[in-house]
Amino acid sequence: MESNREKSIVEFFKAKTLLITGSTGFLAKIFVEKLLRVQADVKRVFLLIRAADAASAMQRLQHEILGKELFKALKEKYGDGFQSFATSKLWPVAGDIVHENLGIQDSKLVSKLFKEVQIIVNVAATTNFFERYDVSLDINVLGAKHVMQFAKQCVKLEMFLHVSTAYVSGTERSGLIPEKRLLMGETLRSGSNSYYELDIEAEIDLTEKKKAELQSDHNLTPQAQKLAMKELGMQRARFFGWPNTYVFTKAMGEMVLGHSRGNLPLVIVRPSIITSILRDPLPGWIEGIRTIDIFMMAYANRELQNFPGDPQMTVDLIPGDMVVNVMMATTVAHSNQQSEFIYHVGSSTRNPITYDSLVQCWFDYFSANPRTGKDGNPLKITRKMTPSIRTTFLIMVYQFLLQALHLLNFLTCGFIFGRLYDDLNRKYKYLKVLIDLFEPYTFFKGRFDDANLEKLRATIGEEEEEMFDMDSKHIDWNSYLHDIHIPGILKYECK
Repeated sequence: MESNREKSIVEFFKAKTLLITGSTGFLAKIFVEKLLRVQADVKRVFLLIRAADAASAMQRLQHEILGKELFKALKEKYGDGFQSFATSKLWPVAGDIVHENLGIQDSKLVSKLFKEVQIIVNVAATTNFFERYDVSLDINVLGAKHVMQFAKQCVKLEMFLHVSTAYVSGTERSGLIPEKRLLMGETLRSGSNSYYELDIEAEIDLTEKKKAELQSDHNLTPQAQKLAMKELGMQRARFFGWPNTYVFTKAMGEMVLGHSRGNLPLVIVRPSIITSILRDPLPGWIEGIRTIDIFMMAYANRELQNFPGDPQMTVDLIPGDMVVNVMMATTVAHSNQQSEFIYHVGSSTRNPITYDSLVQCWFDYFSANPRTGKDGNPLKITRKMTPSIRTTFLIMVYQFLLQALHLLNFLTCGFIFGRLYDDLNRKYKYLKVLIDLFEPYTFFKGRFDDANLEKLRATIGEEEEEMFDMDSKHIDWNSYLHDIHIPGILKYECK
């Protein structure tokens, strides 16, 4: 794997013009902040923001990006001049990747972008595991296609960088999973049966027909239509071998990009489970509770007293700032190289942590810092792990108890067991959803090969190794989780 290292990472971005999609998202914000902090002489960063017009896009830039605590270090550095500096570098663009030309209505601005943009960073995505199939296809597949079409018209383009997910490989594989590109129409179902051939256009047509069918049924509420479209996504994903709609559509997005890029340089960065910032600029900063942290909060709040996972399986976590460092380094390494490059960004090969160690850290933290129940008393948690067979048994127990309580509730007209039934039913539904969505990950036996990333790390100059740290071996998991990540989740969970 060849790479460009004529310039340092910092110097490379000097006088460059970038276009970033998904710019109000977690990862894109870290990227923008880092870029402005390490290279103040970047020429221009166009930020595609879903908005009705330029004024609305500017408002979202101010409140949803620059207004975040993430930019504290830059604000301290520039003081009263921060707004002037930021607006001289950041240009909000009203648009949406689900449309051709990225939904940009201003034709003069489109021409300007075609003439000036040198680097495109596509971070836009819906990461909801259980998203509507039509929405997920629009954003993760057609959106990727539209950004690539736009990129082909940028006459100075040096790099198209796309953020995907390591789990496009699915969750049924074991052993070392290589950094391999996905071919158009490839599926995870074994054998050569044409029944399992993936036709992306056919999937889009299927979705449109299903949506029209649902809308024509006047007996269905909007909520019922929404649920049906969500279930369709899960059905299609699992039919072809992926665990959920998110990773299935991200896989299709990769296929579209690889198939249509022509001779454009393309880097696909595949992070594993992204967690809060490890070091810079603000340790513990995160937005929203995602993936494994959903389990953590359920565990801490005693909504989930048993963890449905194999204690010895590896959970692949990677802090958001390390992902951004890889994004910046790979952009420099492969600019103007007319090939496709794949990078896994995770920790399972170099610095693995097991679910057993993860839950132990949760137990230690919330034993010392318990959550408070509705009655104002501290919630006492237990240190347990639930193997697969016990998870299934637990659901069966819940179902039996619910049926028994439902009968008793009926016989007593709801006076005695109503509240107990409602509470147990709520817990059952919550547990069922968590297990259905996340069990493929908590029993995942694979580890992501990061050979390409290891080669890239070897090319980073000594003066930039710390600034662009991307080595998961540098993570002390106990310290990071107990002192940085969990406090970060608790700090930002309500923001």
